Amino acid sequence: MVKTILIADDEPNIVASLEFLMKREGFEVMLAGNGIEAIQAMESKIPDLILLDVMMPGKDGYDVCRQIRATAAWHQMKIVMLSAKSRDSEIAKGLALGADAYITKPFSSKELVQRVRQLLGADA
Repeated sequence: MVKTILIADDEPNIVASLEFLMKREGFEVMLAGNGIEAIQAMESKIPDLILLDVMMPGKDGYDVCRQIRATAAWHQMKIVMLSAKSRDSEIAKGLALGADAYITKPFSSKELVQRVRQLLGADA
């Protein structure tokens, strides 16, 4: 069964490259340009994993992460936070809110794919 990934990021160039990368790896991809769109997308279809930017308008990634972990139907969703914020306190905050991984930008495409596959299971 094909795994679904929601990409939530307000930077079009990052969204385009992540979408290409994840589709190339065989994942179904959903897109959201901000936190509010991410919540709306998850209400219509629950993805297996979300690539979640921290700094977005409307609802930031921390708020979205908090809401995912507070919603029973979304509790099993894997969360990978992506951010240029690389301070230890920012990383700790994301993980404390329930993110499964926190990856700082710029990141290696190969490492991101490996982490996504690891979180979704070896046969993802």
